[in-house]
Amino acid sequence: MFTTLHSEDTEYSADSVEWLQDDLETGVFACGTYQLVQEEVEPEDGASPKRPRKGRVYLYDFGKSSSSLERLQGIETAAILDMKWLPAWSSDSNPYLATVNSLGQLEIYEFLRGEKKLQKRTCFGLAEETQEESPLALAVDWRKEEQNIQLAISDSKGGLNLLKYSPQGEVIQERSWSSHGFEAWTCAFDRWSENLLYSGGDDMLLMAHDLRTEQRAWTNRAHMAGVTCLLSHPKHENHLLTGSYDEQLRLFDTRSMKRTLSELDLSGGIWRLKPHPAHPDLILAACMYTNFSVVQINANAPSLSLLGVYEEHKSICYGADWAPFQKKDDDSLTMATCSFYDHKLCLSRVEISK
Repeated sequence: MFTTLHSEDTEYSADSVEWLQDDLETGVFACGTYQLVQEEVEPEDGASPKRPRKGRVYLYDFGKSSSSLERLQGIETAAILDMKWLPAWSSDSNPYLATVNSLGQLEIYEFLRGEKKLQKRTCFGLAEETQEESPLALAVDWRKEEQNIQLAISDSKGGLNLLKYSPQGEVIQERSWSSHGFEAWTCAFDRWSENLLYSGGDDMLLMAHDLRTEQRAWTNRAHMAGVTCLLSHPKHENHLLTGSYDEQLRLFDTRSMKRTLSELDLSGGIWRLKPHPAHPDLILAACMYTNFSVVQINANAPSLSLLGVYEEHKSICYGADWAPFQKKDDDSLTMATCSFYDHKLCLSRVEISK
């Protein structure tokens, strides 16, 4: 089912991969890394020594016809925890890459199509200057809102942050609020309702937030460990998928959250869920301590079934994404995956049995 096309050493520990989705003719994707520096740094105020975190943003080009892989760029940054491509404002403008990092910052890079490189445009700190220590920015999601892009960022102090990014490159913090008792590992907009934002935390809680009233819409306590990833399904309204350290992939109907529609044990904490752009019922799951899994959703039943597992990685499986294209006259799909301590990036071909 899986054929590895490329295996690349990212040098720093790799934790996120995102394909550029809005241009099906190019095979451009980004990879984010997170590296703990070995040497401790002594703070001037006499507090406990700290180990700084550093990272890189890599930009790659995968040849659709030749299956070649080229590293276009490597940018030194703070440690990256999550990233998402933002769409171009218009047909004659460029897309952007939004990253969130260990310094509690949102950084936005413009992808210069002609030069095939990223150029940093914006750096925005989530924390107020009065705070003693900035939280880690853990996850980012976005949605288009009239002329702006609205961004949601969750952080290591259990907070959620709502921001707007304008076509002029301005970042405006709309509001921030404390949501979870421990790390807010993940956040995601509802793809069918402009009023709902979901979040999951290390307190084992899944929450829905009403953005009109600034109130919590509901709280779900079905998970037996921290809630680590969320997916509002792009094809099926009211379907919400969740991943957790408890290793269960859960499918909910958001109109009735008292019980799940289906559950599937993936034998490893689930860090990321990615629907295929052309086949959204195919879900790529990064199962931290085991492998990368391809799951099929049967929306009619509804049910979840495991189609196959990719076991090329030997460390924590964090980053995964589908390529947005398919070769002509070829049913195979392409995916990129990356893992942590072995700092490994893989490009692979996936054959799905009909």
